[in-house]
Amino acid sequence: MVTITKIKKAPSTTLFPVPVTLVTSYAEGNAPNIITIAWTGIMNSDPPVVYVSIRPGRHSHKLIKESGEFVINIPSVDQAGAADFCGMISGREVNKFEAAGFTQAPASRVKVPLIAECPANIECRVREVVSLGSHDVFMGDVLAVHYNEDVLDEKGRPDLDKIKPYGYCLREYRVISEKIGFHGFSKKGG
Repeated sequence: MVTITKIKKAPSTTLFPVPVTLVTSYAEGNAPNIITIAWTGIMNSDPPVVYVSIRPGRHSHKLIKESGEFVINIPSVDQAGAADFCGMISGREVNKFEAAGFTQAPASRVKVPLIAECPANIECRVREVVSLGSHDVFMGDVLAVHYNEDVLDEKGRPDLDKIKPYGYCLREYRVISEKIGFHGFSKKGG
C-alpha cells in the first residue's frame, strides 16, 4: 500500500484548468464590450446550456442583465496577450474592441457581436441568473455556434491543434496540448 500525505487547505475555487474565454456583451445605448472570463462551462447537453459567472460590479454584468444575451468567444493561445488585456481594463472607459485590435462580426441570433479573430464563438440567450454571493451566474441557452473555417479538419470538425485553446490555473495561463486518450479509451484497451 502506498502512503500519501494530504495537506488540508481552506475552501477555495481549486479547479484547474478552467478555460480562458472572451465574453462579448451589448445593450442599447452602450458600445459592445469584452470581458475575459475563466469561470465558465457547460451545464447541460440537450438542450445545450452554458454559463458565465460575473461579479455584479462589472460593466459586462450590467450589459448582459439588460440585454439578456452574450457571446462566449474562445481565443487561441496566440491571442493570450489581448485576452489578458481585456481582463485588466474596464469597458466603461475603453472600447476594448479597438484597444485590443479585435474585429466585431455579426452574430446570427443575438445583437451581441462575435469576435471575428476568435476561432470559436457561442451565441447565448440568458435562461436564468443565480446570485451566489461574489458572482452572479448567467445560464445561457446556446443558440448558435460558429467556427473560423481554418480551424476545422477535413470532415468539418473542430481541430483543437488549430484552435489552440488555453486555460487559467492558479493565476497563470497554461497551454492545453498533448492528447492522452479519447472518450472510452479505457474500455478499448488504450
